[in-house]
Amino acid sequence: MQAATTFEFRHPLRSSNSHHHRCVNDCRATRLVTEKEPLKRDERNAPLTLSYVFLAGSMSPELRSDMAPKNTLNAQNLEALGAKRLAELLIDISSGDAAAKRRLRLALAGAQSPADAAREIRKRLIAISRSRSFVDWQSRRALVDDLEAQRRAIVEHVGKADPKEALDLMWRFLALASSVFARCDDSSGTVIGIFHGGVSDLGRLAEAAKGDAEELADRTFPALLDNDYGEFDGLIATLCPALGDAGLQHLKQRFVALSKEPIRKLPEHERRKIGWATSGPIYEDEIVDRHRARVIEMALRDIADAQGDVDAFVAQYEPETRKVPGIAAQIGARLLVAGRAAEALKVLEAAEQRRAGWPDFEWEDARIAALDALERGDDAQAARWSCFERFLSARHLRDHLKRLSDFDDIEAENRALDFAENFEHFSAVLSFLAAWPAPDRTAKLVLTRAEKLDGDRYEVLTPVAEALSGKHPLAATLALRAMIEFSLDNARSSRYKHAARHFQECASLASAIADFGQFEPHESFVTRMRGKHGRKSSFWGLVI
Repeated sequence: MQAATTFEFRHPLRSSNSHHHRCVNDCRATRLVTEKEPLKRDERNAPLTLSYVFLAGSMSPELRSDMAPKNTLNAQNLEALGAKRLAELLIDISSGDAAAKRRLRLALAGAQSPADAAREIRKRLIAISRSRSFVDWQSRRALVDDLEAQRRAIVEHVGKADPKEALDLMWRFLALASSVFARCDDSSGTVIGIFHGGVSDLGRLAEAAKGDAEELADRTFPALLDNDYGEFDGLIATLCPALGDAGLQHLKQRFVALSKEPIRKLPEHERRKIGWATSGPIYEDEIVDRHRARVIEMALRDIADAQGDVDAFVAQYEPETRKVPGIAAQIGARLLVAGRAAEALKVLEAAEQRRAGWPDFEWEDARIAALDALERGDDAQAARWSCFERFLSARHLRDHLKRLSDFDDIEAENRALDFAENFEHFSAVLSFLAAWPAPDRTAKLVLTRAEKLDGDRYEVLTPVAEALSGKHPLAATLALRAMIEFSLDNARSSRYKHAARHFQECASLASAIADFGQFEPHESFVTRMRGKHGRKSSFWGLVI
């Protein structure tokens, strides 16, 4: 519901009609009260009160800005200070703030010309590449802001006017990755995200630059070889429109040629041991050679995908490797897109399931898609049901049910839920039934098998408690108690704040439970917990 504000306008009647329409149209207001009665001729000059209610979300930005207090920080209020005063404030604010000064210099350079902006960006990229100080998680924000500012400046200040220059700058920006990651803690993945954003920008800039496709391929080649931190992941797919057939073919030729180059074998005394395995020492040159082979294979697969060449993609895998379910699924999916469903199914069914009882849904889904493509609907339905029975896959069960006729789907759903209740893994059953949702069945399961509730599985019991709290407060309470007791029994202090919240939820649910039956009432539970864990003050201090 949007907040409403009522205003009154007083104006002469002779202009009331035009003013009324102007108010409604310009302000998008809803008129609540107008004049009570038509006025007499001699009263036309008397003031007239009109009341309107304005919905804040529907006002024009101009009106909202006009209504804001004059000391509110917005563009219009700051503009009123004048250019000179704003310049003085910016100088004062940026004093001692290197990042702010860089942004101001970049803005000034961009206002002069794209060439000046490019020169300023290039200077900053060189400075970043030369830096050697380690950046931990506490100081990472400044580095992230700096990198993001340079990336955006390349696109916005240079790219619009000179995409070729911007393309060159973006390549230079992405080349910073190795030196940055060598001195940076990027456990959050924020920094790599900026470089991946740069790869996306690179594709757009390359299209806009309309340069030579083979030159672009020649610049792509070393970048893929130096992709040590994954900064160039997805590069070929991103550059595909700019590379075109000629560029992709040239890039492919370069990687094929590299794959045929003989590997220089170092003399034994020059080889460097970097570790040990059960088979013996691990040598640095062996790791380098394996890495090069993997890079070549991955690049040729990406090129094959970009060219739509399924056979070239398949050729990058050894026959034994094609039997790995995940690899078979990738090959099968591409064969399906190429309209070769029979071949896809053959590849998929040749896969070797090496982890019995462990779901590989990518392979399962690819096989089902192949069966559907071959119009083997009954087999596809059987495969969906099998996925449900083996792994309690709700997604496959829903896909199975929606392909059934009316009433048949209801019968099949009941049969599925009956099956689920007797599934061997209790936590999996709870999770499935709560998410389906089947709250009555979930509550029954909790009440009859409460001793099997695993308080360590908070990712299961939390949503179960939430799903049951409305209509099944006792079952919800038992799920909450299991998590509370596990946290306290095992002194998991990191979970105490959650356990305290669960404790309060139990107290709230207690008033809705008429009969605890065989389970202890809330007061008894509290007494037992205080007797057993009364010294855990860090927990009880959180309980309100």
